[in-house]
Amino acid sequence: MVTERPGRRTWRKIFLAKWWQRRRTHVVLLVWAAIYLPGLGSLEIRGEEGRRILPAVTMLQTGNYLVPHVGSEPYFRKPPLINWIAAASFKLTGVRSEWTARLPSALAILAVALTFVTRGRRALGTAGSLLAAMIWLVNAGNIEKGRLIEIEAIYVSLTALAFIFWIAAYRAEETGRRLWLLPAIFLGLAMLAKGPLPHLLFFYGPVLALLWNDRKLALLATRDHFIALVVMFGMFAAWALPAFLLSDWDRVAHIWSRQYTGRVSGSGFQFSSWIMNIPRGLVYFLPWLPLAFLQFEEPTELRRRHFALLLGIAAPFVLVNVIPGALPRYAMPALGPAAWWFGLRLDCRPIFAQTRKGSPTRSANRRHHSIERPALRRQPEIPAVFVLCARTRSLCQHDRATAGRYEIFPGAGRERNRSSDDEALVAEPGPAGLAHRRLPPTRGNSFFCSIPALILVDKPRQTPWLTGKSLAC
Repeated sequence: MVTERPGRRTWRKIFLAKWWQRRRTHVVLLVWAAIYLPGLGSLEIRGEEGRRILPAVTMLQTGNYLVPHVGSEPYFRKPPLINWIAAASFKLTGVRSEWTARLPSALAILAVALTFVTRGRRALGTAGSLLAAMIWLVNAGNIEKGRLIEIEAIYVSLTALAFIFWIAAYRAEETGRRLWLLPAIFLGLAMLAKGPLPHLLFFYGPVLALLWNDRKLALLATRDHFIALVVMFGMFAAWALPAFLLSDWDRVAHIWSRQYTGRVSGSGFQFSSWIMNIPRGLVYFLPWLPLAFLQFEEPTELRRRHFALLLGIAAPFVLVNVIPGALPRYAMPALGPAAWWFGLRLDCRPIFAQTRKGSPTRSANRRHHSIERPALRRQPEIPAVFVLCARTRSLCQHDRATAGRYEIFPGAGRERNRSSDDEALVAEPGPAGLAHRRLPPTRGNSFFCSIPALILVDKPRQTPWLTGKSLAC
């Protein structure tokens, strides 16, 4: 347990200050604008950008949005979503320039960051969701691709959105269409950006790992998941079938087969380049990659959950990079799940969130303790309060004022309570152990609304039974 000197402004207190918690959306917008907007249109068109812009211009001139063209030749190497987006940007702004062409890529990066701090807040917490958004915005891969009109920025962002909405719904214990339908729509759009296979590895890899760890693989065999698959592939087929029928079918089939078989067969294979795929792919995760090696004291169950998610991210990453014809950028869809994993590991609400002496929150709790809960005054003097986090299963010590949020009564065994945001956990009471009953949250005290459980003891020296003991329900 780390003790901090009174009045000391640590980085945790600064990061978790009320200003950051209430304005995390503004922080995301500020960081995004500072990184992705300056000089967005100053660079000349380079790389594959011309193949994204020219078909968009042709679509606006001819009105044919079904089959993209480069000059007079149909272009079937990639689906047309990126061309549609560029054409829409030109049409809406009324300007055809490098800046308007690249703006959709930057907006796609922003959409994922905002989704982290909104949809992901309940599962990651205020701090964890903001950390995940910062990791998503500030990494080498997104900074490079998010300032270009390239497929990766759109394609990786859509895959990340699908994963965030799925795991947020899964952690909220939602099932059926609420779990599968919205991710399927984003995955279907990603198919229209890149094709029907690679990004599914980076979505279903973490999904399968989490479901396997939680013994819930049966969710994949439900009717709603099947409907989601139909929606996903149906979105791609709605474009592919008419486009292929209106074109030379043999030529289109040859192009698509060459796109996939050429990667696997390794035509033009160079060992010196192939062996560097994984190191170059890891560069996209900088500067956050060293944080993956940090060690935390975690209970076995939580460690297994984190390891399962990490395994689900790493396995597709390695698999894609060892394909003979692969390039490091093919593994960029792992950035979204990786940002979630980093935010999950680096956030611990009970340890980070501290109230200052004399703060309104603490004063409100003292009033609640002395006025609304008179039964607490008859309890023995309790010098230590241990808060048990339902997500990290770790303990941290708080003062007696924290107890004002709860009704205390003697415990005689395990209890399981559910609140609206967390599952309350109570360890087996040992000597002097007391169980708890959750009280409704009070206005203006959001921090204590997120604390799922308290373990109160008469004396700190009487708590050896907490050490090394599983705290799960």
